[in-house]
Amino acid sequence: MSLRQKIEDDLKGAMKAREEAKLSTLRLLKSAVKYREIELGKTLDDGEVVVVVNSLVKQRRDAAEQYRAGGRPDAAVKEEAEIVVLQGFLPEQLSRAEVEELVSKAVLETGATGPKDMGLVMKRLKETVAGRADGKTLSDLVRERLQRS
Repeated sequence: MSLRQKIEDDLKGAMKAREEAKLSTLRLLKSAVKYREIELGKTLDDGEVVVVVNSLVKQRRDAAEQYRAGGRPDAAVKEEAEIVVLQGFLPEQLSRAEVEELVSKAVLETGATGPKDMGLVMKRLKETVAGRADGKTLSDLVRERLQRS
């Protein structure tokens, strides 16, 4: 089953179960996918849908952080609940140890010697990781590894 079909099925299930929070998140996701399709002028495949989902998760994390900093924990909790729903459409996430191993491998493959080569390593990792790890965590680990080189 494609991710688009899974979104549709979950949307119908949330309507029937009257799960308002999940329903609004799924509508937001469906809208974001549709908007991206219009923007690109084609139907998205599962990999492209994962990119949209990752983008929405990142937006929700940033918003939750801002709400907490602004003294609005109730709004932050709502954003975090949306993250949980959205993560159901992402592939299984890699553990920190697996990501560190991939970072080391990418550094060796690219011949990176210092922080100036970060873009090269990140490009290689983006192909390998493909939505299975958070971009910020990935860049932090690459930066840390390259500074030790």
